[in-house]
Amino acid sequence: MPPRANEGSAVKESWIDTPLGPMLAIAGEDALHLLDWDEGDRLAIGRRRLAVWGKIAPGETALHDRLRRQLAAYFAGESAAFGLPLSQPGPAFRQSVWQALLAIPAGATETYAGLARRLGRPDAPRAVGAANGANLISILVPCHRLTGTDGRLTGYGGGLPRKAWLLRHEAEAFGQHSP
Repeated sequence: MPPRANEGSAVKESWIDTPLGPMLAIAGEDALHLLDWDEGDRLAIGRRRLAVWGKIAPGETALHDRLRRQLAAYFAGESAAFGLPLSQPGPAFRQSVWQALLAIPAGATETYAGLARRLGRPDAPRAVGAANGANLISILVPCHRLTGTDGRLTGYGGGLPRKAWLLRHEAEAFGQHSP
């Protein structure tokens, strides 16, 4: 995930219907920057973070269409493979957490402490949690796959019922294990 959007790239936002409610997708021609539910102040925070790249206008890019097709396949249980370029602003540690999340397969979970150890930062499970919570690209950057040390479901920006649903769906459709 590169840290910056391409200069001159028009950034557009559009809603995408999902079985768990509508999600806002913000994308330029070159990358998806945000995919999230309208839960609390998450969209306002995401828009503010993306504003460093310029104005966000209503509309769609070719990436919105690709995202719709890939999300439809995901929710239908046909594929958990997403092949879209992703980019969201954030410091190096956050970027490393988001990259590490991409390595957790659909249907599997990992603990915050386990991910911190995998990143070579065993003392940083809370920092991993903060970076996970700052993720702007739900589902594709699978922040829902992190659990507490005891396997309990903990914080999720889309709400714990959505997190539980996503983990059950992935376990059933893509066959790993559920929490």
